[in-house]
Amino acid sequence: MMNTKLSLTQTKILGFTIRLNDTLRTRYGRSSISATLSSKPAYSGELKVVKEPTRTEPLNRQNASNEDNFLSKIAINYLSKTLQDTAGISSSSSSKSTTGYDSLVDTATRVAGNLDIKQQHELVLVALDRAFPAVILSLIKMLLPPSKLSREMFALFTTVFFAWLVGPSEVRETEVNGRKEKSMVFIEKCRFLEQTNCVGMCTHLCKIPSQIFIKNSLGMPIYMMPDFDDLSCKMMFGQEPPEIKDDPVMKQPCFQFCKSNRSYGVKH
Repeated sequence: MMNTKLSLTQTKILGFTIRLNDTLRTRYGRSSISATLSSKPAYSGELKVVKEPTRTEPLNRQNASNEDNFLSKIAINYLSKTLQDTAGISSSSSSKSTTGYDSLVDTATRVAGNLDIKQQHELVLVALDRAFPAVILSLIKMLLPPSKLSREMFALFTTVFFAWLVGPSEVRETEVNGRKEKSMVFIEKCRFLEQTNCVGMCTHLCKIPSQIFIKNSLGMPIYMMPDFDDLSCKMMFGQEPPEIKDDPVMKQPCFQFCKSNRSYGVKH
């Protein structure tokens, strides 16, 4: 007779998928996550852990929060707490009792280690939905429909208010519909990618859910193009991203020294 007793870890994962499923049904009137213990990725794009040619040493993740100012720490802690609450993770359960940006990275790593790819997308979308008041998002969407002005404003807003999350960035000129405009954000070295040191976490906990959230909540298409060689990223407002299965990042191998995958079994 097959043993049907669930382990503690399996029980927690099952409990989370049920809670997340209920949240999605309540907020979006639909259910897109089945309450199962399957860890099979929802997409077939393989991000295998193979040798990555240009980066051969793991990055230093120590003291990631030391240089954050007071307001940055508030924003980081708020996002980390929202992600923890959405996933049903206790902040006191961290093995390293991390704080600040380290806590955000630790929470993201634990989420990526326990959920498949589609569940990661859904969780981040729910967390973002909780983090930003719907009335404000609706007002922005109404007042700033897609246009050259709104694209340039979104780009400028990103560089000013989200350095705490992605690191220093600047607005650069790009071409949209044959016209030049300053609607591209260039992140010289993405803080999240640098600290997680993981292609899968960058892709499924940041890039893809952010593209979906910004388009659905603000009515603004955006295509995020991370460069896994130098850790930079381009955020191109007004450009539709490719389908997930066709996105080049889905074929990107993870770094040889992906600490998240080795230590936590992060699902790529």
